[in-house]
Amino acid sequence: MTFRPILSRGAAALLLAATLGATLSACAPLVIGGAAVGAMMAFDRRTSGAQIEDEGIELRAASRLRDAFGDRAHINLTSYNRQVLLTGEVPSEQAKQQAEQIALKVDNVKGVVNELAVMPASSLAQRSTDTLVTGKVKASLVDDSSLSVAAFKVVTERGVVYLMGRVTQREAERATQLTRHIDGVQRVVRIFEIISEEELRRLTPSMGGAAPAVAPARPASAAR
Repeated sequence: MTFRPILSRGAAALLLAATLGATLSACAPLVIGGAAVGAMMAFDRRTSGAQIEDEGIELRAASRLRDAFGDRAHINLTSYNRQVLLTGEVPSEQAKQQAEQIALKVDNVKGVVNELAVMPASSLAQRSTDTLVTGKVKASLVDDSSLSVAAFKVVTERGVVYLMGRVTQREAERATQLTRHIDGVQRVVRIFEIISEEELRRLTPSMGGAAPAVAPARPASAAR
């Protein structure tokens, strides 16, 4: 009998979900996204400097938000190429705007996408379901040979999947199509920086070594 060294989509989803699930904590009111580390950094389309900046942004912003809200809010914060995404739940519109202003004042932040909902904090069961959905989305990106999973960051909140990354229009459309057909996905929000196919070709040969310098890309409008 021969064993194939390739995970099926279902197995990959379960493996990813299990890995992500291990980081889920019922008593943590604020979660940070965390930039890719280790080997994944070499395949990230951000510069190494941008990746380090994103880590710093997440840590500083998370600390300030925790000081401001404590356990009164459930806020997820993700930084990609200095663009900050806020998701989760806060008790009031005032708290939502306050969280945005706190994030905007963190050094190196160039913009904030505020997707916080004014409502009671989500349950542990909902967060576990979101973690499974994130795993399924990442597995679908891994399975598609036309996409590089390292080019995407995936965040799921109450069934809404947020896709971030530096991608071509072709990659953006394909990733959106895949995500929309995954069980448990209620809606897809795209927060992409669109690059050209020519720029992608320039980036690709450098993926095995140091992260290449990249030219600024125009942000894509969020498609819902």
